[in-house]
Amino acid sequence: MVTCIAAASSTATATLEYSTLKKPNRTQLFPTILTFSKSLHSKFVTAVVNHPSYVIPRLVNKTNNRIRCCTSPTTSTTTTHYEFSDGPIEVELRLALGDGDLSSKEVSVDANENSLVVKISRFGSVQTLMDTNSLYHKINPGETIWYIDDDQLVINLKKQDPELKWPDIVESWESLSSGLVQLLKGTSVFLVGESTEINEKIARELAVGLGYTPLSTRELLEGVAKQTIESWVSAEGSESVAVAESAILESLSSHARTVVATIGDGHGAAAKTNNWRHLFAGFTVWLSESKATDEGSAKEEVIKHIKDGVRGYSNSEVVVKLGGWDATYSKSVAQASLSALKQLILSDKQLPGKKSLYIRLGCRGDWPDIKPPGWDPSVGTDASRSTV
Repeated sequence: MVTCIAAASSTATATLEYSTLKKPNRTQLFPTILTFSKSLHSKFVTAVVNHPSYVIPRLVNKTNNRIRCCTSPTTSTTTTHYEFSDGPIEVELRLALGDGDLSSKEVSVDANENSLVVKISRFGSVQTLMDTNSLYHKINPGETIWYIDDDQLVINLKKQDPELKWPDIVESWESLSSGLVQLLKGTSVFLVGESTEINEKIARELAVGLGYTPLSTRELLEGVAKQTIESWVSAEGSESVAVAESAILESLSSHARTVVATIGDGHGAAAKTNNWRHLFAGFTVWLSESKATDEGSAKEEVIKHIKDGVRGYSNSEVVVKLGGWDATYSKSVAQASLSALKQLILSDKQLPGKKSLYIRLGCRGDWPDIKPPGWDPSVGTDASRSTV
């Protein structure tokens, strides 16, 4: 089970959960989207959808703004070829119908905000051309238009967010990594959590997908100190390691297009609530192992952590709950992180710009309520105004 929580803004949080089931030669994910206010007093709004992660488009040909792909649908053993193009207010999907005449009465198109099911009935059987509960983003289902054009079924889907560019029709590793590059606008990503190993593994996956530079504060510190973090902790204590890592994070805070894996095991700077000044320069993801046995208890665990705010990790903008750890599924964890980051940024498209401003003003620790230039974090006043 992988649970993702993305802080949508100062007043709301969006949650995605993925349960990972091992099946022969494939992994299936079932995400749940949940929103709640940080006051924790509002009711939960939950929508459960299926995400067949093993149905990942394979790029066949790309010309201009149209992508030709092929996928194996979840309920059909045949291969469905489709063309996809992104427009200013809608996306167009063209599905191959194969040989033979087909009337509109034999076609079924069922569209909802996040899902699309396309079936054809002929020769006494039903064939599924597409079945996805994971469209790249929300559509207006009531404005869906479709028609038959020779040997293709053409479906026009109206985007809820006209400004958002769709790399593909479905949310997959390829479409998320491509789409997040545009949304992040160079903003770095910091991975925090109890396990240094997990942080580093997922950082490498994300860096490859985004085309970012992977960095490890553990490797940087061990290179300078010429000793392992474990021996450092034994000799000088974890506080000394946290101080040294804070200095590294200060240097990295001005870097763009990096995925930084921080030190876990409670030894690093991120474990302390007062060491987040420079972590806020990027989008922060908490990769948290959980002992919860089901999604409900995982939700309660996350809510408790956010409400208590005892751990420094609870300052994170995205939380990914891991029901156990298996490096084999690191790409699934990375994909879940990208999906949560996408929802976070789409909830407030000004976030990357605010991160940039926060860095330019010196990462003074005033995130997310950025104070005017001249603000003195040591006294909590606006020095520039006090001298006027």
